[in-house]
Amino acid sequence: MPIVVFLVYYFTNKQKGLKQFPFEVVTVNRRGATIKREDKQASYFTQDLGNGVDLDMVYIPKRSFLMGSLESEKYSHDSERPQHQVSVQPFFLGKYQVTQAQWREVAKLPKIERDLKPDPSRFKGKNRPVEQVDWFDAVEFCVRLSEYTGTKYRLPSEAEWEYACRAGTTTPFHYGQTITSQLANYNASHTYAEEAKGVHRRETTEVGRFPPNGFGLYDMHGNVWEWCADPSNHNYEGAPIDGSIWNNYDNHNYYILRGGSWDDVPRDCRSAFRLFYIASNVIKTNVGFRVARGVD
Repeated sequence: MPIVVFLVYYFTNKQKGLKQFPFEVVTVNRRGATIKREDKQASYFTQDLGNGVDLDMVYIPKRSFLMGSLESEKYSHDSERPQHQVSVQPFFLGKYQVTQAQWREVAKLPKIERDLKPDPSRFKGKNRPVEQVDWFDAVEFCVRLSEYTGTKYRLPSEAEWEYACRAGTTTPFHYGQTITSQLANYNASHTYAEEAKGVHRRETTEVGRFPPNGFGLYDMHGNVWEWCADPSNHNYEGAPIDGSIWNNYDNHNYYILRGGSWDDVPRDCRSAFRLFYIASNVIKTNVGFRVARGVD
């Protein structure tokens, strides 16, 4: 990063009262071998949820990116096309998937539209991601958190999610040409490229266990699927190019899930992969979410 750009970025974030954290980004080749390690820093703020539970929100900078995939990408699908340029405004995104501890604190807050179970997850652990939550549960969480903080929290748009996942990469995974079970929690008894088979853990893992991407976000591949704000659209014909929520829909009962999970094969954990899933009454042990917030 040029020194002038760095100084503008640093002092802008300093003025906003953001903190910084260091992390290491890992890149692998088709065999899953590490070919690059890079030290980075990201800016963030911490939202106090009470009872010693915090929510870290990472600053995602403004940038344009290519959303979707080309036909040449292995296991890509027509729903990921046409690949198109999207300009995303800056926003904040959860450093981790929403944990069970975070869920419990927000579930205690006053009801807005619907009840929330205080402990819906099958795989118990305060630092494991919450699961077995449907789209409406995730939205209720965001609305309660918004009321509590006086700041609007929401689900990310699908474009924001993919932009944040890629973090400047154009490869099938933000790690590079493939993933391994040392980098993510997924069904590694299946392979994507030339990597060896790995461990299928058959359950969630604590958030933050694996290396982050270039924005400092953890578990963008695997662990639990993540709800986006957008309803389903079977391809990107007519999709917005400003990173906003695409409110047109093919079926208003279905919304977008991204990222794959502990039980999914690597092709379904790609940065571009889209899953259309029924929004309500989902009792799945591999579905969770992370929250977004605009920049004031």
